[in-house]
Amino acid sequence: SMELDATQCLDLSKGLKVKDRQHCFAGDLGFLPLDAKGAPLDIDFGAKAASRRGVKPVSGAYALDIDARGIRIVGYDERGAFYGVQTLRQLVESPAAAGGTLPGVAIDDYPDLPHRGVVEGFYGTPWSHAVRLSLIDFYGRFKLNTYLYGPKDDPYHSCPNWRLPYPEAQAAQIRELVDACRRNRVDFVWAIHPGQDIQWNESDYRKLVDKFNSMYDLGVRSFAIFFDDISGEGTN
Repeated sequence: SMELDATQCLDLSKGLKVKDRQHCFAGDLGFLPLDAKGAPLDIDFGAKAASRRGVKPVSGAYALDIDARGIRIVGYDERGAFYGVQTLRQLVESPAAAGGTLPGVAIDDYPDLPHRGVVEGFYGTPWSHAVRLSLIDFYGRFKLNTYLYGPKDDPYHSCPNWRLPYPEAQAAQIRELVDACRRNRVDFVWAIHPGQDIQWNESDYRKLVDKFNSMYDLGVRSFAIFFDDISGEGTN
């Protein structure tokens, strides 16, 4: 919900003084004019703070309040407060702020779906590293929370090399994707597609676990195993 208050208006010309109560958002505010003597921008999250403001108790929920005195963002969790920052970005970059002021507004927002995102799981040329990084920034700005990495033509995701760790250059790119997802509060899910030539024995079981351990060492914390589009022993 969004309620406008035409009697309230916040002047941005003197900048904003940030009070980041959980010390989580210093890297997310580059779009704002910041000044130690400016109007207060207060950012907080957590169940208690959210309850006091009436924020819905679901991950990603937040409230954003703007009046002549300043700005306050309260998230149910860190992701929710981050989403409040993204809505503030949309307001600052919109025609509503063209005169150097922001309108008085009270916004209460929360996601209906727990998982919102994109599966890169197609056949053909995978996305480039630069495109992936750009898209992850897009996901964060528009409140998506999941990126599932599973391009079928990545040979270290599927056949023939799913058992092998990524070479150094590709491993470094996976780390960068994980870091970009962390900055954008997006869950990076790394998927493996072993079914085309997997053998149901202890050796392949250990190789699968070893591959997941190598991905864990690159920063991955969420995993998927796909058995779609296969034939042979994997279908057993």
